[in-house]
Amino acid sequence: MGKITNDQELRLALDTLTTDQQRALGALFAQSVAALGNNPRLNKNLDMAMAADATEHDREDAYRTAKSIAVKTYTACGRDADWSAQAEHFVAAACAAALTPDALITEKQNLAWKAAIQARMAQNCMMIENSEGDVENEAVKQYEITEKYLSA
Repeated sequence: MGKITNDQELRLALDTLTTDQQRALGALFAQSVAALGNNPRLNKNLDMAMAADATEHDREDAYRTAKSIAVKTYTACGRDADWSAQAEHFVAAACAAALTPDALITEKQNLAWKAAIQARMAQNCMMIENSEGDVENEAVKQYEITEKYLSA
């Protein structure tokens, strides 16, 4: 795979991956924004998602935790100006996407793509919170993460 320069190329690359590879790459996307959520439980879940020796049961437990944090923080999305709480929601949603159990994956679903979009939303929330437009472009960062992952 050559250099990825846009979302269409990213999506094509992600669609060639196995579910386990999607899960691993999705975890890398979530990890790139994990600090925005500032939640130690989410960081632990990401470690679980990326652990080579993680069992399906371990991942399901981590998924349930990430999903519960995403649900709990979802209500913050309606509040005015609580962008950091919204960022935490999207970080949790990115973690949950990467940890989605096999039984819940639909035929057209791509875990890495879903995690990528949620991670971008988290970054956008923090750009608004900090009133900064010069934050590193999360999409470009994801292209680089994917290129590195595929070349390993």
